[in-house]
Amino acid sequence: MDRVIEFAMTHYILVGSFLGLLIAFLLLESRRGGKTVSSQELSRLVNTAGALVLDVREPKEFREGHITDAKNITFSSLATNLKDIEAYKDKPVIVVCKMGQHSGAAGKVLSSNGFSDVRRLSGGISGWKADGLPLIKKAK
Repeated sequence: MDRVIEFAMTHYILVGSFLGLLIAFLLLESRRGGKTVSSQELSRLVNTAGALVLDVREPKEFREGHITDAKNITFSSLATNLKDIEAYKDKPVIVVCKMGQHSGAAGKVLSSNGFSDVRRLSGGISGWKADGLPLIKKAK
C-alpha cells in the first residue's frame, strides 16, 4: 500500500489523468441511452405507468425467454421499425438486451427520435434471471 501512495505522489500527472478519464467514462456511460432501472423498478413502471418493455435481442433469444408483454424489435432493425412503437413516445420505454450492452445504443436511437422517457434494464435479461424473476417462453 505504501508503494501505491508513493507511485501516486511521484506520478501525480499520470494518476490525475487516469482518474479524470475514469470519471469522464463513468459519466458518459451513465448518461448513454437513458437511466438504468432495476428489475423491481421495471415491474413498477409497467404496472403503474403503462411502460413498454422493448427487447432488442434476436428473435431466437427472445423466444427462449422474455419478460411478460415485452415487444421484440432487434437492435439492428430498430431505426426502421420505430413506427411500431410510436404510441409510446410519451410513456416510459424500458430497453432490454442480453446483458446491457446494446440497450444504451438502442436508448440513444429512441431518444433522438422523440421518445421522452427512455430507460434501460440494469444487467439486461441476465440481471432479470439473476433476480429470480420469471420469463415467458414462446413455442418455436
